Amino acid sequence: MNAAATARPALADLVRTLRPSQWTKNFVVPAALFFALGDPAQPVTLSAGPVLHVLAAALLFCVVSSGIYVFNDLRDVVQDRLHPLKRLRPIAAGRVSPQVGWTLAALLLAAGLTGALLVSLRLVLVLGVYAVLQVIYTLWLKQVALLDVLLIASGFVLRALAGAVVADVYISPWLLICAFLLALFLALCKRRHEKITLEDAAENHRAALEHYDQRLLDQLIAIVSAATLVCYAIYTLWPETVDKFGTHALSLTIPFVLFGLFRYLDLVYRHEQGGHPERTLLTDWPLLVNLALYGVCVLVIFALTRPQRVLP
Repeated sequence: MNAAATARPALADLVRTLRPSQWTKNFVVPAALFFALGDPAQPVTLSAGPVLHVLAAALLFCVVSSGIYVFNDLRDVVQDRLHPLKRLRPIAAGRVSPQVGWTLAALLLAAGLTGALLVSLRLVLVLGVYAVLQVIYTLWLKQVALLDVLLIASGFVLRALAGAVVADVYISPWLLICAFLLALFLALCKRRHEKITLEDAAENHRAALEHYDQRLLDQLIAIVSAATLVCYAIYTLWPETVDKFGTHALSLTIPFVLFGLFRYLDLVYRHEQGGHPERTLLTDWPLLVNLALYGVCVLVIFALTRPQRVLP
């Protein structure tokens, strides 16, 4: 073991080990509460109770997911050292020792699940299922092509479900499907980037990459991006959705979803930025503006239609 690994790790390295940039995935948690605001059958307001519960759920997902990331770095330390960028991670670079890493992972997982007990037993169940699936992914399924990206996408469904259970609101199955497909789209784009960047050494870094090729990934990305758009369009025009929100106007948000998909595909295919979706989604200003306009559009639709409806 080198000297850097035996020394006390710097705070900056410990923070980097948590991968805070990945916490952006937990923006999915408030989705159920956001869409419940326009549903007259769910008398939900932005009161302290539901908002604090949703924020707590998002925070606990950050804690547990960071524990999983540390566990993943410990398991993949050899492969990460072969990667041009991942070799710089604190554990792979030897700046955080395995002993510190295992302690940190255990503390984060214990703190996250214990904290969930203080919020909701149902949140404990959802968060526990997420943690178990991620451990299974790290130990086995990340080496199995196709199953690896499907399991990643399931994590977003669990995040959306967690927001619904802590806020005690109903979430449409269509939104869960859209969350799953969008996450699958991002995961496939990331696999494509890894396949191209690592080239012949891809399977040395991740065994599943040996069973992907660029043509297959391009086809899968096209299928999933189209399915995401179609499912969202169906959701906005589905009779249950129209009846629930009292308007067809939610379909006006479809162009924002379309632009978001087009813009991300442009970044993936022309700018080779598919490897870090969390970074791209936080730094690409057209995507950020598009997301802000989408949110404003939805809120305006809710504000204009809700007063015209009578609660049952």
